[in-house]
This record gives sequence, structure tokens and C-alpha cells, in this order.
Amino acid sequence: MRHSTRRRFAVVTSVTAAALALSACAGTTDETPSGEPDVEFEPLTEISLQLQWLPQAQFAGYYVAQEMGYFEEEGFDSVDIVPSGGDIVPQDALAAGDVDFAVAWVPKVLGTIETSGAELTDIAQVFQRSGTTQVSWKGDGITSVGDFEGKRIGSWGFGNEWEIFAAMAADGVDASTVSITTQDFSMNALLDGDVDAAQAMTYNELAQVLETVNPDTGELYTLDDLDVVSYEDTEGAMLQDAIWADTQRLEEDPAYADAAVRFLKAVTKGWLYARDNVEESAELVWDVASNAEAAFPVGPVHQLWQLNEVNKLIWTDAPFGTVQEDAWSQTVEGALAAVNQDGMNLITVEPPASAYSNEYIEAALAELEADGVSVDGEYTPIEVTLTQGGQ
Repeated sequence: MRHSTRRRFAVVTSVTAAALALSACAGTTDETPSGEPDVEFEPLTEISLQLQWLPQAQFAGYYVAQEMGYFEEEGFDSVDIVPSGGDIVPQDALAAGDVDFAVAWVPKVLGTIETSGAELTDIAQVFQRSGTTQVSWKGDGITSVGDFEGKRIGSWGFGNEWEIFAAMAADGVDASTVSITTQDFSMNALLDGDVDAAQAMTYNELAQVLETVNPDTGELYTLDDLDVVSYEDTEGAMLQDAIWADTQRLEEDPAYADAAVRFLKAVTKGWLYARDNVEESAELVWDVASNAEAAFPVGPVHQLWQLNEVNKLIWTDAPFGTVQEDAWSQTVEGALAAVNQDGMNLITVEPPASAYSNEYIEAALAELEADGVSVDGEYTPIEVTLTQGGQ
């Protein structure tokens, strides 16, 4: 299935969407997500979402919701999906009021909440598992976090390093004995021997190695050539992609709280479609990335690998998008314990109770169920054969 070749990261206004919006706001009293009566308000029909990276299948559910008209079905005339190439910090953009919602990793936002006093709420925990790994060459002796001592451990920085420090703290590894080496958003540092173990997401950088030709064999590298330490298997695992909202707006603006629920309904439908139609959804994202002003140079096969791996992180025993207390507590404990090579902590106190709420995602899931949309089911991974460069 092919889609339009030009996009502007926004849903085009349509007569249908306008009609939906008008019918939703015809001067009636609405309710809060918890079902309590609220004052009259004019529903929001235009919102924006800040991503934490460039267009790719990591964000497939949002692009699918846009392309399939799910935002329109929920009364939105326009949803602006704003990419970032690292030049925009999602939680900062949200706190500044530049966007209405943002996708960001939980530990990064916890750090921002403590250091800046920003009031932000995780309203949907999309990724239930960590996708971060540390990748080294087979035989180099780095098969666990305990082997990091004295090694050059690659990291992108920008807050992505805190899972490494949390895992080391849990394993009793002194961060000052490890050389944290900055790597770019590729696997060149590992391929060129600049690090002993490179940071890699299961859905992205790990595949980049497997899409590269081994000069010794003339064939693509395989997992047999690598040792992969998965942070999900450590006590340092932290919650990652979550949808964040402005806490004060949620509490004081009923139109914003209502928009949050409608937005989550559309997003949930987008991720459901991406789960059940993997190849089509990956092609859709590839089309978006191919026509974006900026996108990371990976191919369509890479996007398919990425969505296959991302779905594994999303669809667990937990209801879609809900924050599970044990995973949240582990993330907070890891953030409190994490100490970098300079002796600095990510956070020093527990985050406020308002840092997450299941109220809005649970309201969205309940409304979807009432609409006859089932969010039950598991993801059955497909087999993806990688190609050189992911093309």
C-alpha cells in the first residue's frame, strides 16, 4: 500500500473532521476522564506532538494514526507531528508550551522535572520494555555489565547514558573505572574500533551492524559475530518512550484533558494497526521518512526490522499504554542510584506523584472498548531478513 508522496506532518482539515468536532462541542457539558461532571468547554481541534527523533518506525503508531485518519475520527482537524534530529529536547518543548504533547524517555524527563521544576505527566507508557543494548565483538569478553570496568563504553549522551549508569550501580561497578565514550547515532564507533562496546537499540543501531558487510567474509555480520548485553535483563532497565502532557493544563483546562483522551484513543488505534499490519505500516513510515525534510538514512527493510522490534517492546501482558508500578519503581530506583563518571546523580529525590497518571489512557481504552475496538491480543513477531544498508 502506497501513500501520498508529499506530507507536512499535519492532518489536512476535512469536512468530516469539522463535523465531528462540531458535534463534539455543541455547547454541552462534558466530563473529565474520571467521569466527574465538568464545565462547558470548546474541544481542541488542533494539537501538536513533539517526537524525540526523526521520522522512523519507532514512532509508527503516530504516523499511522495520522495517515489512517484516526485523529480526524477523534475530532482533530490538525495534528502536527514534530520531528527532532537532536536539536529539540521533547520535554523542554512541552514545558515551554511549544507543543501540546511529547514523546520522551522516562529517566530523561525525571531529570528535567528535578532540575528545572517542570510539571509534566506521563499519560501513556507506550514502550513497556527497554530496547537498549551494549554491543561488542564476540570474544572481546564483554558479556555482562560487570565486564564494563576498564573498557571504553559507547553512549550517545543526551540522557541516553543513564540506563548504563543505573545498570552499573546495580551491579556494583564504579562508574569512574569505566571510560564513557561519546559515539554518534551510527555504529561506526564499534566498526572502527573506537569503543569496546557501543550503545544500540534493538530496533535501530543493532540492525545497522547486521546490515554491514564483514570485510573478512564478504557477507553481512550476524549475531554470531557479536556479544549483546540487554539492559532489559538488568536491574538498570528503565522505561523509555512515553507520551507526556503538561500537568497544570491537565488539572486546570478541561479541553486539554479531553484532548488528551481523544489523542490517546487515536494513538492506540494507530499502534494497534501497526501491530496487526506490520509490513504495510513499515512501508507507510518509509514513505513518510523518504519525503521528510530530514530523516536518518536507513532503508525500507530497516524500517520493517524496526517496527517488528518496536512491537515487541509495546505489546506485553500490560494493557496498552498503562504505567506498571513495578516498572515505574525500578526506573525511579535506577535513576536515584545512577551516578555518572563525574559523580553526578540523575535525580536525588523521588519524583512527584503527578509524574505519571493512568487516568487518561484508561479512559481512552474504556471508550475504545465501548466503541467496539478491542485492544486485546498479542504481537506475533515476523521474520525479517536484513539487507545491506537496510535497502
